Amino acid sequence: MTRETWATRIGFILAAVGSAVGLGNIWRFPWVTAENGGSAFLLVYLLVILAVGVPGLVGEFVIGRRAKRNPVGALRDLSGSKGWAVVGGFSVVTALVLLSFYSVVGGWILRYFVESLLAVAGGPLPYATEPGAYFGAASTGVDAVAYHLVFLGLTAAIVLGGVRKGIELSTTVMMPAIFVLLVALAGWAATQPDATAGYAFYLSFDLATVEENFFSILGPAAGQALFTLSLGAGTMITYASYLGEDRSLPFDAGSIAVLNTLVGVLAGLVVFPLLFSLGVEPGSPGPGALFVSIAGAFARLPAGTLIAAVFFGVVALAALSSSISMLEIPVSFLVDEFGLDRRRAVAASLAVFALTGAANALDATVFQLFAVTLVDRFLTAGLAAFLLFVGWVLGRDAIEEFRAGAGDVASRLATPWLYAVGVVLPVFLVFTLLTGLGLEARVGFWPTVALAVGVGAVAFAGLRSSKSVV
Repeated sequence: MTRETWATRIGFILAAVGSAVGLGNIWRFPWVTAENGGSAFLLVYLLVILAVGVPGLVGEFVIGRRAKRNPVGALRDLSGSKGWAVVGGFSVVTALVLLSFYSVVGGWILRYFVESLLAVAGGPLPYATEPGAYFGAASTGVDAVAYHLVFLGLTAAIVLGGVRKGIELSTTVMMPAIFVLLVALAGWAATQPDATAGYAFYLSFDLATVEENFFSILGPAAGQALFTLSLGAGTMITYASYLGEDRSLPFDAGSIAVLNTLVGVLAGLVVFPLLFSLGVEPGSPGPGALFVSIAGAFARLPAGTLIAAVFFGVVALAALSSSISMLEIPVSFLVDEFGLDRRRAVAASLAVFALTGAANALDATVFQLFAVTLVDRFLTAGLAAFLLFVGWVLGRDAIEEFRAGAGDVASRLATPWLYAVGVVLPVFLVFTLLTGLGLEARVGFWPTVALAVGVGAVAFAGLRSSKSVV
């Protein structure tokens, strides 16, 4: 079976940006930012994007392009080890966790978008009067399952079209539309009363707050960065497996990170001025923030129903652009490893996600477990494993792949990048994981650092014994 490839470079970049942008920037980013100090969180988040996100993207690209297989097959074939295939299998599990709750949130968005459109046509805006109570009723139950299935069906229809006619074509249309609509919404939000208070909360960096709360912010910031860049789940390995050799991986990774961050910042420039202009605290904290604070705000604005329809339309497009990348992971796995055609692979994956998503839609406790507790930890652990693989298993081969298609300037960064992804970043990710589990708060900074280094040393020693990095 001939493996599909991207038709154009811009198609790949927009598909990868679409995977990265998604709900991470528009749904998850506002409430995580609000819960972690606003501008203080933004500063730490941007640092993580630069120091961890871009090198991590290149690492996943190196694995995917070199192997031209899904994460399971890539790690197995490049290492010659079934043990690494198990590690690759963890990415399929992570994709299961991600899309199981993501499709439920996508269903919420579809519901709000449809109801906003009906309101524009002259009907009532049902979530406007009591947004909290409405969301509480709409977020779980049979209706939530139904909308989850509709959203999942839309996702499957795009993935069924394949890499070029499905994923690439759809994201080439969706991403420019998302950007244009967000710019328009940000311009409109700037005209609202007291919008400057929103900008101050969001953009006025307070270094004292960062210093006092750095370690409590670090875990959520790292989790948000990995979530929004689609790192740690094997998404970028899968997308890079459809690449040709003439692409500069460092350039593509940098472009994706910049565009993704730009969309995230634009989303904040819409959300926070809007909330502050109406005197709404920047968080109903938690997953319902978008559907309570922001949805309720639309009812109090001139032409609010029209603005609501545009806003939820943007969010729906962003949700679809990410969900298709999550579904592509198990589909690619079934196509590569079991020889299924795309139609059967999509159908099998769809059946599984229909059930796991329904469990999330019916039980808020299950949803909280998937969307908050598991996802950050799975993504952090997954990226640490991928980077260790790049540094300690691929070694010189990773440098060769890094340089293929890159220019002279980027090629000079190959060796420093390899040691960063092989040593520094895995230790940082382990430290972040331990901090997220509350260890730093219980035992202190230096004992947590020592444990992270110790875990890293054990991993390095084990990997070094099987294959030297250089």
